[in-house]
Amino acid sequence: MHVIVIGAGIAGASAAFALARRGAAVTVVDSGAAGQATAASAGIIAPWASAVEGPFYDLYAAGAAYYPEVIGLLAEAGVERTDYRRNGELLVHEDPARLDEAQARVEARARDAGPIVGEVRRVGNDEVRALFPVLAPTLEGVFISGGGRVDGRTMRDALLQGAARYGARQVHGRARLRPQGPPRVEVGSEVLEGDAVLVASGAWANELLEPRGLRLAVEPQRGQISHLRLDGVDTSRWPSVHPLSHHYMVAFDDSRVAVGATRETGSGFDARVTAQGQWQVLSDALRIAPGLADATLIETRVGLRPLPSEQAPIAGPLPGQDGLYVVTGFGAAGLTMAPYTGDALARSILGGVTVPELAGFAP
Repeated sequence: MHVIVIGAGIAGASAAFALARRGAAVTVVDSGAAGQATAASAGIIAPWASAVEGPFYDLYAAGAAYYPEVIGLLAEAGVERTDYRRNGELLVHEDPARLDEAQARVEARARDAGPIVGEVRRVGNDEVRALFPVLAPTLEGVFISGGGRVDGRTMRDALLQGAARYGARQVHGRARLRPQGPPRVEVGSEVLEGDAVLVASGAWANELLEPRGLRLAVEPQRGQISHLRLDGVDTSRWPSVHPLSHHYMVAFDDSRVAVGATRETGSGFDARVTAQGQWQVLSDALRIAPGLADATLIETRVGLRPLPSEQAPIAGPLPGQDGLYVVTGFGAAGLTMAPYTGDALARSILGGVTVPELAGFAP
């Protein structure tokens, strides 16, 4: 079976790998447009403290639980580097009552999630700063030892490499769907014909679907995230930090800490770094981590997340469109959800059925 995947972000790369390792012939088409969300993202793989409930949380938690499996599958394909590591997640706040509430929620969910969550324990400020030394002296925390982190670019590249090991090929260029008939994809002067087409182009999904008179309830949301370097400091084992707010910090191996991110609904496809966005990212970070004040600002990345108006991802076959599938609408949860969702979509496409895991997210 030949499947054309439009989009090489985390959603498309995950599906391409899952399809190719099951024996499908896969062609991945990507335009390399500025503002692709995966290229800007650094993700915390630890959904258990999230305030979301229902099917969204179920998919969120399943995505985190699936990560060790997909890392193992990539290793079987000979791909070792993913930058996924379970250093733990540290929830921090000045108000003990807020931490009590978060800890109770995590502990309740840990009973269902199993060993992936790891140990959940309360930590005072001394241990908070032992775990993440640049944090403020007023913060207490809850440490979740099973929390993970991943760099979006590295994980995406690993999945594409894995797909290529199983024979997938990649075509660079702007894709267009033909307006009528079986799904066909035009890339420049080339016409690609497949048994199925998966639109995995994130915030650009509606641009692809427009020729067929289709529109999904998804819009771009700009996220700005800055990367800082603490020269000479070993940050490789620092946990991710979540201050029970919209922002976060993710530490990586090269003395680097990613801080962010803005959530700018209504941004359109404007992928600029703005003065307001840069100020928000840095002021949020320095408020809880004043020890970052002397860090070097390396870069600020901008991603346009596919934000769904129904606050749920969209994944599955498009009604009345034989052979045409879509996956989008992860918002800020794409790095956690996409590998699991891509695997479920591969089973759906190759089996010609709607798999139970995605039943609540059909277009």
